[in-house]
Amino acid sequence: MSQGLPPVAPSVTAELVGALTPRLRKRLDAGVSKLAGRAVVRDGDTVRIAVDDTTDLELHAQGGTVTSADAIRCGCLLAPDCLHRAAAASAAPVAAPETTGEEGTAGEPGAFGASAAPESAPAGDAAVGSGPARSPGDGAAAAGPAGPETATPGQLAAAQDLRHATAAVLEAGADGAGAVLQAELLRAAHTARLAGLPRAAAAAVSVVTAVRAARSADPAYRLADLVAALHEVLAVAHLVPHATGAELAALRGTVRQPYTPDGSLRLYGVFSEPVLTATGYAGAVTWTADAQGRLYSVSDVAPGGAGRAMGAADRTVRIGDTALTHRALARAGLAVSGATVSPTGRLGAGAAVRAVRASGAAWSEPPLAGLWAVPVADQVGRALDGGHDLLFLDVTLVGTVREAAGEALLAECGGLTLRLAAAHDHPALPDRDNLRLLAAARGSRLRVVARLTPAAHPRALLLAAGHPTDPDTRVDLGLDRLLHADLPTGPPPAAGAPGPAPEEAPLHLLHRRIQQAAAGGRRVLAFSGGDTADRRRLRRHGLATAADLVDALHSAAADRARDPFGRLLPADRDRFARRWLAAARYAEEVDRALCAAAWGAGRRSPVSAARTH
Repeated sequence: MSQGLPPVAPSVTAELVGALTPRLRKRLDAGVSKLAGRAVVRDGDTVRIAVDDTTDLELHAQGGTVTSADAIRCGCLLAPDCLHRAAAASAAPVAAPETTGEEGTAGEPGAFGASAAPESAPAGDAAVGSGPARSPGDGAAAAGPAGPETATPGQLAAAQDLRHATAAVLEAGADGAGAVLQAELLRAAHTARLAGLPRAAAAAVSVVTAVRAARSADPAYRLADLVAALHEVLAVAHLVPHATGAELAALRGTVRQPYTPDGSLRLYGVFSEPVLTATGYAGAVTWTADAQGRLYSVSDVAPGGAGRAMGAADRTVRIGDTALTHRALARAGLAVSGATVSPTGRLGAGAAVRAVRASGAAWSEPPLAGLWAVPVADQVGRALDGGHDLLFLDVTLVGTVREAAGEALLAECGGLTLRLAAAHDHPALPDRDNLRLLAAARGSRLRVVARLTPAAHPRALLLAAGHPTDPDTRVDLGLDRLLHADLPTGPPPAAGAPGPAPEEAPLHLLHRRIQQAAAGGRRVLAFSGGDTADRRRLRRHGLATAADLVDALHSAAADRARDPFGRLLPADRDRFARRWLAAARYAEEVDRALCAAAWGAGRRSPVSAARTH
């Protein structure tokens, strides 16, 4: 993906790629790679790329986004039917529609999670709301004497197109999903949004963004993001034809978050975190709480990278006339009148909203101390049941443990040994460095804020913590940088070593197949290899369904029929996608069940309902 290019609407990329001849389509990926190395010059709303010594390519981004094919112009002799215009659109970031409501809040993309989870959550906010925008004349079947509302013909067709286009990307994997397959998925996403399926459309855009990040070796790329986005779009497209009523409304999603009046609020800053998503958005989110412990968030998220994620913390909060920055609000308070709030607790910033600075509170003082008074098991249960996923924990640092992504802190919390990992791995953000320094403070007792990560053992992403030597000072670990001078001096207080970890259910064997397919496509699973031993191991641990899913996934990958002349016929990509979706759905639900058990949350396992037919 070329740096400096403006976002391009999905429909524009689909239109330009669709207009190419078959010969030019074969050369499109090479054209994208060529443009990626060219210098980008910005002049107001116009971005210029020198294709060669005599040819310039221009992108006109009115308002920051390219919204029509005519806005991309090329000076070569073959224009407008040249390869360069389609290559530029395919190299640029995908423009995600904003989810700003009538209150005019910051422009987060539709793929930005409701909990502001960085780098992930393909379509969180899109799943919340009263109903989607529908295309004119689509005529949704209304609930009435005939029964509950069902999907319209346009939505059924759009869901089918999305399913087929996503299945093609999954069959190829990130390694093989070039610009042509990406454009087909963007076309399907655009059609789905027009048909009133913004949740699936946002997830499809996230798939394309993650694929591009993988193919360009973007350091912010995470395979888990691609898996989550593929899972989301396939699941929604699969379920829409069978859903009715409230379930269908949730699957459709909403283009805009509804904001409702909430009167006057007295808020206390809790912490601030950077946002750096795989979909090309960055900024900051500050979390506040009222006297009853309800959480509210204030966000500033827009297209950008790690630089914007760090800089947004020092931007003024977009509520009323307050001059507070996000970094300052995290430690101060806010008095708001005429407040408007989304279902996820996000504060609106409409013209009628008034806000002034107020005094804050320490984590050890009311009302914020009440956040840590909730039993940990109840906090985890709330998160797994659809509430916010923030955990407020009192921990004692007892050591470190090495994971695939690097070291994590081991901490004791109410009799549990949990792992606290860095929320961001990007080198421009201080999360990883702060985690290494905290590892040297073994024995320290800290009050922390973390984000739950479903796993077979207690695990969370560390977001903020009390200062190691000053309990009344808090540190936002994604924004503030700890120094060696901040660590306690002298021998650490006594801390018991963690006991041996119990043997975990080998669900990673199923996760490995799911991730291999997303990265390398169907062909990497076409040969069974050593999966027989893996299936035996899964069954020994009582995961017979997981073993069956591994077997079904390999069978679908290897199943190739032949024509009467013995030639291989195209693989059944839809069947492979269904098997992959079943495995991904099962793995997600088992992760949640094991997570609840590990934290003592007592959540009943829904594994029996996890099969997708």
